[in-house]
Amino acid sequence: MRLLVQRVTEASVTVDGEQISAFQGPGLLVLCGVAPGDTQAQAAKLCAKLLKLRIFEDEHGAMNRSVLDVNGSVILVSQFTLYADTASGNRPGFSTAARPEVAEPLYDWCCAKLRETLGERLGTGRFGADMKVRLLNDGPCTFLLEVPPQA
Repeated sequence: MRLLVQRVTEASVTVDGEQISAFQGPGLLVLCGVAPGDTQAQAAKLCAKLLKLRIFEDEHGAMNRSVLDVNGSVILVSQFTLYADTASGNRPGFSTAARPEVAEPLYDWCCAKLRETLGERLGTGRFGADMKVRLLNDGPCTFLLEVPPQA
């Protein structure tokens, strides 16, 4: 499982012209990729790490605060292209991404897990939809969190 974490000052997700998630203020826009064999145990570790990741500045300008410390928001968006295979040719392959029937329940589980802590401060995308994602990256600060798929 992979989470591409972006520290942002605002973010939104629109589907079919309707804004389904948005926030202004400090927060994270997180793209979530699922591989075959990923488990809830792996997802739980990543969700915990995401909430504790100290990437917001403290009063001294050091990255020493988490999204929880700054009372920030999170938007979690499913993103199978995080598992694109670009090793050969010019067209990405996606055989290393989990099939939708595997990925969607795990993505939904992550949303529920994060909502336990964040409540209304968690926004989501819509699995499998053509989404328009807007963000204002702060820094820019972008981090890849990963738990390798189990064999």
